[in-house]
Amino acid sequence: MRWGLHVVLNATRCCPSSIRSATQIAAFSKHLVKKIDMVPYGNPQIIHFGTGNKAGYTLVQLIETSNIIAHFVEEYNDLYLDVFSCKEFNPDTVESIVQTHFRPGAISYQVLERGPPVLAVSEAPSRHGAEDCVLR
Repeated sequence: MRWGLHVVLNATRCCPSSIRSATQIAAFSKHLVKKIDMVPYGNPQIIHFGTGNKAGYTLVQLIETSNIIAHFVEEYNDLYLDVFSCKEFNPDTVESIVQTHFRPGAISYQVLERGPPVLAVSEAPSRHGAEDCVLR
């Protein structure tokens, strides 16, 4: 049984002015939510924090079916984005919206299917004993 999709996207060499703008990040969030047909739960939280090579904006957008989280690394002009939802959406749309708003030099993403484990750990061989590893 699949519970949902989780897109983990990495983008590098993004447009520096775009990843340093709370206004641009908010526009990206709203556009992404609309294009993947989600319902936002409140406004996006966009906060700048961190020091050194960790400094940048972080975006948190709750959606009715889970969340959208991104961190923008100013030192390298990178973007790290997670989109998770139990409602179906097209991962290629996520990539397209990132391309439109941040124009990265390179982009990659993985799609994870989220759900309960296929193999019960209690059925797998273990060095620790079954009582330590039972999933329910």
